[in-house]
Amino acid sequence: MTGEKIVLSGLRPTGRVHLGNYFGAVKNWVDLQNSGQYRCFFFVADLHALTTDYADTAALAANTREAVLDWLAVGLDPARSTIFLQSRVPQHAELSLYFSMITPLGWLERVPTYKDQIEQLRSRDLATYGFLGYPVLQTADIAIYRADLVPVGEDQASHLEICREIVRRFNGLYGGIFPEPKALFTPTPKVNGIDGRKMSKSYGNTIGITEAADSVREKVMAMVTDPARARRSDPGNPDNCNLFPFHVLYSPPEEVEVVDVECRTAARGCVDCKKHLIRNLNAALEPFRQKRADLLAAPKDVVREVLHEGDAAARVAAEATMEKVRAAVKLSPEP
Repeated sequence: MTGEKIVLSGLRPTGRVHLGNYFGAVKNWVDLQNSGQYRCFFFVADLHALTTDYADTAALAANTREAVLDWLAVGLDPARSTIFLQSRVPQHAELSLYFSMITPLGWLERVPTYKDQIEQLRSRDLATYGFLGYPVLQTADIAIYRADLVPVGEDQASHLEICREIVRRFNGLYGGIFPEPKALFTPTPKVNGIDGRKMSKSYGNTIGITEAADSVREKVMAMVTDPARARRSDPGNPDNCNLFPFHVLYSPPEEVEVVDVECRTAARGCVDCKKHLIRNLNAALEPFRQKRADLLAAPKDVVREVLHEGDAAARVAAEATMEKVRAAVKLSPEP
């Protein structure tokens, strides 16, 4: 499509996709791809994984494979999106180097997540150039494809501001090579883990988007519900129940209304409510499980083929940008 907007997004390879990843990013990727309005680039951010996990890379390759299998299982289509591995497109690193030359240290040190992550990951040595320069590499990821839009939730919009500042400074020094990327606000419902905290593999509280039905059943039965409801006969409050938001996501609206009323009037207990959710959740996840099984049963290595094709396409697009960058910085000799 001529003149179509370019969308780019990526996720670190942490293994199989859980419901938090799905509703936070991957579902929106599929929706954007299927809209037909954009040229979409989606990548495995394996270089970004090194910024915090450089000391233990043993699982990176396996995690990449698991993640891409789930992306394909939930509907990402390599015929309609470029799906690739960040480290296989060396132009990301090259552009990041150019951007690092013009980015003031003060910009990086004031990024809110910089100090927050150092505090949260105290057990790791994050006093590294790579960790401090994370936003520079992130800017290169976006700018290398001349992306117009980056899908984010409204709470993440500020993360794009340093990217816009770096791009603006480069354009001011060398000419208008890059568009300033804008946030594409996408619906990102909050999905807590089974214990009520943020869903995260580090907390061990996730439900995988292609997880086995028996495992889903076991995890839902262990979910935290309204802590004030001590007895079956006590009325509950769906607003304080970790289970209810999953009904909103996976049960039909008319059933959600029944759940709400029956919980508040103690007409149903938490166990019955969980069994109801299990039926709906497993029914919704079954097509994803089946698609993943089909991909694994294919005679060819689907993930390998998808990434090789996507890597090649991404390199072509990235090199076209880098030719403009080298010329603008006057590194390329005059023809």
